[in-house]
This record gives sequence, structure tokens and C-alpha cells, in this order.
Amino acid sequence: MTWEQLLSLKRFGDTHKRLRKEQNETRLGFEVDYDRIIFSSAFRSLQDKTQVIPLSKTDFVHTRLTHSLEVSVVGRSLGRLTGQKLLEKHPHLRDTFGYQMNDFGAIVAGAALAHDIGNPPFGHSGEKAIGEYFSHGNGKRFKDQLSEKEYQDLTKFEGNANGFRILTENRPGINGGLRLSYATLGAFTKYPKESLPYKPSKKIGDKKFGFFQSERETFKEVAEELGLQKTREGNEIGYSRHPLAFLVEAADDICYTIIDFEDGINLGLIDEDYALEYLIKLVKNNINTGKYNQLKSTADRLAYLRALAINTLITEAADIFLKNEDAILKGEFHESLFDKSSYEAQIKDIIKISVDKIYQSEEVISKEIAGYRMLSYLLDIYTKALLPEGNEEDSNFTKLVLKSVPQIKHLQESDSIYEKLIGICSYTASLTDGMTVASFKKYKGQSL
Repeated sequence: MTWEQLLSLKRFGDTHKRLRKEQNETRLGFEVDYDRIIFSSAFRSLQDKTQVIPLSKTDFVHTRLTHSLEVSVVGRSLGRLTGQKLLEKHPHLRDTFGYQMNDFGAIVAGAALAHDIGNPPFGHSGEKAIGEYFSHGNGKRFKDQLSEKEYQDLTKFEGNANGFRILTENRPGINGGLRLSYATLGAFTKYPKESLPYKPSKKIGDKKFGFFQSERETFKEVAEELGLQKTREGNEIGYSRHPLAFLVEAADDICYTIIDFEDGINLGLIDEDYALEYLIKLVKNNINTGKYNQLKSTADRLAYLRALAINTLITEAADIFLKNEDAILKGEFHESLFDKSSYEAQIKDIIKISVDKIYQSEEVISKEIAGYRMLSYLLDIYTKALLPEGNEEDSNFTKLVLKSVPQIKHLQESDSIYEKLIGICSYTASLTDGMTVASFKKYKGQSL
């Protein structure tokens, strides 16, 4: 893989090549990507989607939206720091093609901003609810009407793949979705493969999948424009990661490791003294003990350690990337950057505490259980309305459901059962936590 291709400014539908040297410096193509994402309705919906605590009434707890904004800020710094060193190593990227340090930051920031845009309500529990509706619930009735890969898309429903769909989906009057640059789409796709074969290796890029069958050809076009290295033969689609996807992943890892941990402390789920001790272990080589000892409040101590930890991990992630750049460009680097971190033990300790004390807390689990049931119920309502069985076809209730949800009603125009089902799943995943509760109560007749 070569940086000249990987930094492609091409967008869906372009008939002429976009050259970096011809870009308007006041509104660069990669920065336009960021703007298009932040003004999209799909991004706005993240303000009412779970990051740590579903339907939290506490102001300072992060939502998917605040988390995504923070990941983009970290990603921008990480991209710029890495880009500065890459341009020193490959000066022709600047001298011949016109690329600047900030281009790398803008690509990573845009991809990081969108990294959770396809996630369903109620966090990973929402993904499981959608998948298990088709593997164990009433959705099993469609198995024989789908190809193996189509059915796998549904039973292993993946927020990352749904994100790619949102960013690129053709709709009436809107071709190419948000029409982001292919460089940003490549950096967004952490798992550049289709749903089957399932986990064919232990390589990080094979852990999940990055696009549904409905976007198969779109992703193939993006990958070929970027010059991503093929990892599958024949009719299977799989590629090596875009190098900047490693930086997007690192930015996400930094934020959920440190900031979810901070939420747990603020919520009282993690003992303050115990937690501060673990954060201090992470930054012990950089901490100014004199300054730290002057801080009297928990909030101030947390803010200082959080900022120091994030800066420490940004610097290290950039160093690891640059040391492994050649292997990454050859498609021979198959782990996350922090798998090679000198702070790996400290990071694992913090994540373990977060899992035990936050993600598996009674409040989180009880709300995820409720969310799971509500999503399963809504999927049943929507599939029966669009693809009725038996005498349900004449039901006035199903007709009213379709009238109330135009995003599903328009799917009637498709002749493909798969397109209808993946459309239903994508719509259900677009619901916020609050909208899921409200829709559930409405269809149950519990509210008006």
C-alpha cells in the first residue's frame, strides 16, 4: 500500500481526480468530511445513545455523542503527530502532492467522529438483541429465503457495518450517502471484510466485519481506489486495514479506557482512592507530584490525571505506529497498537475494573435487559408489518405501523427480502434509547 493512494480525496460519483495541491485551503476536502458527519441526523442521534449507563439522568456521564467528540479530538492530535513524522520520512507527499500534517489529523478525526454512528440503542446489548432476533427469535423464519452471507449479516448484526451503510447508502435523491472522501471511509473501516468467513484468523482486522452484503460493491470500490491489500481469494472480499484505521482504533481505546473509568469514579461505582492509584500507575513517569499534591478536589485530581494519561497514550500510540509503519503498509501488522504498549498491564487493569464495576453493574445490566426485550419486540412489529405471515397481511394494526414509520414503509418498493430486513435492522439501530422506550410503549398501547 502507498500513501499516495491511501490519502485519496475521491468521493462517490466523482468523474475527475481530486488533487491535494488543487484544494481550497480554507475548506479542505478532508475537513468537509468532518462537517458532513457532524451535521448529519445519524450523528445527532448519538446524544441519546448509551456509552456507559443507559438512560442516565446524570449530566456528566458520557453519551455516544460526547464520547465520539472526544475520540475525534484525540484522533486529530494523534493523526497530526503521526502525520508530522510521516512527512519528514516521506517528503514527496508534501513536496510533490501537497499533503500537510493537518490532513492526517483531519482524516483520523473525521473517521473517529463517525466510529459509533451505526451503533444501535443500549450499546452492545442492542447489537445482540438484533442478531439474536434472527438466530433465536421469530426472525428465524427468513433463514431459508436468504443466502448464507445475508443471514450472517442479520444474526451477527454489526454496528461497524451499519455505520458504513449510513455513511454510503444510496437513497432517493441522495447518491453515496454523506459522500465522504474514500480516505476517511477507509480509515473508518476497522474490519475490512464481509461477515463470512466468521473470524477466519486471529488478525485484528478479522475480529468483526465492516460492511453488509448490501454495501459489498461500494466497499470494494473504496478499497480498490485506496489500494488496500487483498486478503481473500475468489468471491470472498477481505482487505488489509487502511493504516489510519489503527489510529482511529487507538483514539477510541484511549477514550473508553480512561474516560469510562472516570465516569465510574464520578458515579461512585469505583472507589476514588483505589481508582486514582491505578491512574497514577499509568502516568507515573510523567506526573508532576508537586502540582498534583496541590489539587484538593476529586474532580481536579481526576481531570489532571485524565489529561496526563491521554497525552501519554497519544504519544506512545504515535511512536508504535511509526515504528511499525513498514509492516502496516505491507499488510503484515495484525494487532492493535496498544497490544504493543509498554502500558499494556496498566490498561488491562483499568479495563478489568471498568468491566467489573461499571459495565456489569446492576443499573447497567437491568437497563440492558429491558432494552433487549424492547428491541426484540420492535423488530417483531416491523418485520410482521413489512413481511407479514398468515392472516397478518390484512391486519389494520400492521397497516397503521407502516404509516407511522415511513422509513420502513418505503422498503415495500424493494423486491429483495434481504434489503427489506437489513433496512428494518438499520432503522431499528437508528433509534435512540429514548425513542426505543417511547415506540415500545406506543405499540403496547401504554402511552399516546
